[in-house]
Amino acid sequence: MTVALVTGSNSGIGRATAVHLARQGFDVYASMRNLANAEKLQGMADQAGVALELVQLDVGDDGSVRRGIAEVVGMAGQVDVLVNNAGVGGNGVTEECTIDLYEEVMNANLYGAIRCIQAVLPGMRERRSGSIVNISSVVGKIAHIGQSPYYVSKWAMEAMSEGLAQEVAPFGVRVAVIEPGITKSAIFAKNVDAPNQTGAYDAHYRRLFQFYAAGIPAATPPEEVAALVHHAVTTDKPKLRYACSWGGAEIVAGRQAMSDEDWVALGALEDDDEYYARFSEVFGVDIRV
Repeated sequence: MTVALVTGSNSGIGRATAVHLARQGFDVYASMRNLANAEKLQGMADQAGVALELVQLDVGDDGSVRRGIAEVVGMAGQVDVLVNNAGVGGNGVTEECTIDLYEEVMNANLYGAIRCIQAVLPGMRERRSGSIVNISSVVGKIAHIGQSPYYVSKWAMEAMSEGLAQEVAPFGVRVAVIEPGITKSAIFAKNVDAPNQTGAYDAHYRRLFQFYAAGIPAATPPEEVAALVHHAVTTDKPKLRYACSWGGAEIVAGRQAMSDEDWVALGALEDDDEYYARFSEVFGVDIRV
């Protein structure tokens, strides 16, 4: 049986992925910082008629990652699939974000994934098989205004994943990056801060929250991402990157087709309605509500 470790399994994409993989016959170890938060996960697993092993693991802490993955290996013998899902949001423009905030977000979103990868990769390399799935975001491909710590961490994850994929290819280890747009998740309810310390960036924060105001009502279920994770680790025609969820594919494709000069010009638009119209024209996503 294929052993899968899914981090951040207490909510959203992680929870859906843990249950979905278990339904597909995987031996799933669902990790989270606090096992007291596993109630909804356990309820979903019971409803689906599957069993999960719960593991306490804080991706932001070296010792916790070592202990958690050692526990999984002790019970299952190995980790065949690692899904790096645990992470946090982080709003703010560059000028107004503290270094402490950047460090907090990077520690969870990038360093946390690297900690887990380093813990499972020796075994995968030795067996010459395994899959690593990193849950990035659409902002891993587009530096969306007002979320500097978040998109910086996700761009870094994209770069790390791209390099990792080449590094481990000779050992038969597969790497996939999932780039969701807006997916139904508790992270949005927690991600409402807007420092706006200078007052100079009112438009940036307004446009950020306008984007989510349009997207959240149309957000796709996390089960869509979970199914894509399963596809990424089982398909015989693997890809490195998969965009999905509301706005995901459209925004990634739109940015790829857009020149850097046009990207900068979009940010220079002072009128909100003109900005929203141009955003819709370029990305095929209407964020006016």
